[in-house]
Amino acid sequence: MSYQKYKAKWANQYPAIQDLADKAKKRIPHVAWEYLQSGTGAEDLVKKNREAFQKITLLPRFCKGVLQPTLNTTLFGQDYAAPFGIAPVGLTGLMWARTEHYLAATANRYQIPYTLSTVATETPETVGPKVGNMGWFQLYPPKEKELRDALLKRAKAAGFHTLVVTADVPMPSRRERTKRAGLRMPPQITPKMIWAGITHPTWTIATLRNGLPRLRTVEKYALHSNMKFVSNMVGNRLGGTLSWDYCQQLKEEWDGPVILKGILHPKDAEKAAEIGMDGIVVSNHAGRQFNGAPASIDALPAIVKAVGGKTKIIFDSGVRTGLDIMRALHLGADFVLLGRGFVYGVAALGEYGGDHVTEILMEDLKNNMVQFGVESIGDLSIKF
Repeated sequence: MSYQKYKAKWANQYPAIQDLADKAKKRIPHVAWEYLQSGTGAEDLVKKNREAFQKITLLPRFCKGVLQPTLNTTLFGQDYAAPFGIAPVGLTGLMWARTEHYLAATANRYQIPYTLSTVATETPETVGPKVGNMGWFQLYPPKEKELRDALLKRAKAAGFHTLVVTADVPMPSRRERTKRAGLRMPPQITPKMIWAGITHPTWTIATLRNGLPRLRTVEKYALHSNMKFVSNMVGNRLGGTLSWDYCQQLKEEWDGPVILKGILHPKDAEKAAEIGMDGIVVSNHAGRQFNGAPASIDALPAIVKAVGGKTKIIFDSGVRTGLDIMRALHLGADFVLLGRGFVYGVAALGEYGGDHVTEILMEDLKNNMVQFGVESIGDLSIKF
């Protein structure tokens, strides 16, 4: 079977990513939904990310004859079929078993990048063959060089060619909503969890077939594979150590593009360009780390102006539509990432949910390009 079997049906049933989110919410347990949706603190920033997009208007031009928009994009010397890709999401298997495998295969079919998280529930070794040459690897910077070298070596050997270093997690955030939902590491078998399994049988069957969600990439570096030990290892040995010197070391050690993810301040963007980062991701971690930060899209123009083309700018946080992608490109981004939308797709529709999300975004982006009056991605950007 393939996506083509479902394409026409799903196009009418789920024409927007919000439709997939609505279905996913019904299909997966409450604790999984809350983990996927949660921000931190009062979660104002999650709302701001969306509201800021909705305030951006673009003035269309007409009478241009027949327009045939193309989405092909080149980034870091590699061709992609669209100016967007799949952002890293941790603990993805909690939402749906084998999500990383499914999204990697989607990326390969559609020739868009897929970013595997350090704290994924599948490994570079199993995801690499499915993603082909579309693989990016996201690194939570280990405190120990030996652990860092081991992770980078595995990612490179599995075919991941672009490194995405996360800057905006100096320590874990509190994520109160997730705690209230009952998520514990390791997951505990409680009456509430048993009831969730009974009332979401499709999710339960898929999860049992693949095994309970585990941080499979990093568990080999813990004293025991028990999830409690793995969680403690992640908390103690990953993150909280990133510096500009560390970033430079990664640039020297990694044979390929290195991107710094989580930049909001123009001075940080300038410094990243100065030390030779190939790209930065303007992101507030989708509102999951620091509730006091600005909406990512509000921070984008100042960063574009400060960098002045010295490094590639990728945008992330709050993206739900092709129009959102177009807005970010119009404000100066070279490329766009989104994570939640793709996970909604898999949680709602299974193996080919990522294909449907890609189709939604591509068609929406093309449609809005025609409405705006442009044919190429390069014609979208404001010239600062």
